Amino acid sequence: MEKSKPKEVEAYIVNANPEARPIMEELRKIITSTVPEAEEGISWNVPIYKYHGILAGFSVARHHVSFGVDALQSEDRKILAGKGYKTGKKTIQIKFGQKVPNAVILKILKRQAKINEIQ
Repeated sequence: MEKSKPKEVEAYIVNANPEARPIMEELRKIITSTVPEAEEGISWNVPIYKYHGILAGFSVARHHVSFGVDALQSEDRKILAGKGYKTGKKTIQIKFGQKVPNAVILKILKRQAKINEIQ
């Protein structure tokens, strides 16, 4: 039997791997407190936050939570790599048991919000 697709962020988090839930709750809190005007919803079957366009999103994988944002820059990647995080072009992987890099994510979210306001 196939799992039903979540229609809201709370359901996505509750139905996820228990090890992923604290990370996703913390990401949700960072996003909503940094950009309170952001609209929370599910797009592409994962939590997405919109503020004058797509602000950020996250999804759960087998051993990590992936946080995605367009404004991730090379200096952010260097800082995160130095702290043990794996990054992609627009993603940060937060392994289960790893702390959420709050300060870096906060800075990136503010940057993305400003970019979205201009466009």
